[in-house]
Amino acid sequence: MSHTFEMGPIRPPSEAYSVLVRVTRNCPWNRCAFCATYKDQQFSRRDTADVIHDIDSIHVLASRILESSHILGFNGLINDEVVRHARSEDAETHVSFYQQVAFWLHYGMKTAFLQDANSVLIKTTELVRILLHLRERFQTIERITSYARAKTIAKKSPDELSELRAAGLSRIHIGMESGCDEVLSLVDKGVTAVEQIEAGRKAVAAGFDVSEYYMPGLGGRERWRENAAESARVINAVNPTFIRIRSTVPLPGTPLYDLAGQGGWTPMGEDDKVREIRAFVESLHDITGTLQSDHMMNLLEDVEGTFPDGKQRILEKIDAYLSLGEDDRESFIIGRRIGRYRYLSDFTRDPQVEALKGRLKAEYGSVDAAVSEILKNFI
Repeated sequence: MSHTFEMGPIRPPSEAYSVLVRVTRNCPWNRCAFCATYKDQQFSRRDTADVIHDIDSIHVLASRILESSHILGFNGLINDEVVRHARSEDAETHVSFYQQVAFWLHYGMKTAFLQDANSVLIKTTELVRILLHLRERFQTIERITSYARAKTIAKKSPDELSELRAAGLSRIHIGMESGCDEVLSLVDKGVTAVEQIEAGRKAVAAGFDVSEYYMPGLGGRERWRENAAESARVINAVNPTFIRIRSTVPLPGTPLYDLAGQGGWTPMGEDDKVREIRAFVESLHDITGTLQSDHMMNLLEDVEGTFPDGKQRILEKIDAYLSLGEDDRESFIIGRRIGRYRYLSDFTRDPQVEALKGRLKAEYGSVDAAVSEILKNFI
């Protein structure tokens, strides 16, 4: 008998060590102008029985892997030999499923992520059933997380949100993206700033850890000040647990990319997005959450800290970059985008980076134009 389970295409970087449980497929809105993830894919709710079956399949594989670890004398440690032994009498189940579960076991079986884009959309009673079964099967789990649209959270009653929290859902990622209604309308987000605030406050009140996403550059050159100021206003009103930066990169095949080509929206370069982030951070007041720059699209990955005490240090990190000369900033940008530097503290002038920078500027006319081409291949 095969013990497989369904997995969706993405999860937050902070869920890298989580087991993935697919509750819904794709995105029910699927109209955001900047997003290419689920384009041309139809949204559907999976049958609860199928999700329960997936959880049971993961449990079977986890049990076999742990049993093999002890049989082989590894006392719970997980390695390739253990995985091969666990699968030795199960040719029907592809090794990739064993590897997925083994990876989760290796990191302690502590977190789970419910896929895809808005699993909180399903009936509360059904999601509670899934959550309780997941926690019953894996009592090591300390955190269960899901993406959720603000519109969906706003429509849930406080009692429903409390039920989900009590059943084990502990963290919600909300794609605010912007707090500016003009920008939200431009990118067809399908939600207003007022709804963003209502949803965030309801989630916080229900006891969830709330991650709000902010996209510097989403307003383009035309609306960057409004994007920074209004996004900060929403964050100040919600006071989420985490504020996660996701720098805007217009990707081919998205309406935002087409809009840029038509002249209706002007993309921002790396320096300008950093300046917008600074304006955003400067406008954050009376909050206690943690700012994180945990995505490869962000130029400055170490711009992070917890408010209020960490605010000044965050601004200092941004200013350390902006205080560099233009030539050094261009060198860091190229080096960062090819993986030579991760943090600003890694930066030293590198002959190979300098040579590449010269070639790219000659070919594309500017560092920003060159980086735009590089980033198209990142996602």
